Amino acid sequence: MDQLVLKIDSILPQTQCEQCGHKGCLEYAKAIVSGEKINRCPPGGDAGIRKLASLLGLEILPLDQSCGEHVPFETAVINPKLCIGCKLCVTACPTDAIIGSPKHMHQVDPVFCTGCCLCQIACPMDCIDMEPANREWTEEDKNRSRQWFNTRNLRRKQIEEEKEAKLNAKGSAAAKKDLLAKLLKKKQ
Repeated sequence: MDQLVLKIDSILPQTQCEQCGHKGCLEYAKAIVSGEKINRCPPGGDAGIRKLASLLGLEILPLDQSCGEHVPFETAVINPKLCIGCKLCVTACPTDAIIGSPKHMHQVDPVFCTGCCLCQIACPMDCIDMEPANREWTEEDKNRSRQWFNTRNLRRKQIEEEKEAKLNAKGSAAAKKDLLAKLLKKKQ
């Protein structure tokens, strides 16, 4: 991968919030290399914009407010009285921070939560609130989040590939069965 993309990605906060309009920080880093503005990351805020401008030799721009505003680090909290266990929050979470099974109450593991709000947006019951984490988002958080995001995406890709292989195998078995039936019919 392009070294510049990796350097930009290392500056981005790795909350994987999609507020910039891209499916994760690495995708935004690639877009920046292709000419996207450097001011579309609310979690990175002004400090992130300054670091990107310094790296790329660009003008420091104000945060693009259409992407959101910079807020202190927050984590998601699920109201157990309202959660119906629909699992939409689990699917939306970019780092597998939400624990639970279908039709049962879910909860957020604050160690894994990046404060991206994607679970809150996906929740049809409006039972997820964002609460102050009462701490700063650290380099360690950033590195863990990148790892969790990549692991989640790899696992989901493998699951999709396995489903595809099973469907193809079923299709092949059905085709063989049809061919055999046609051959048997011809013999009669």
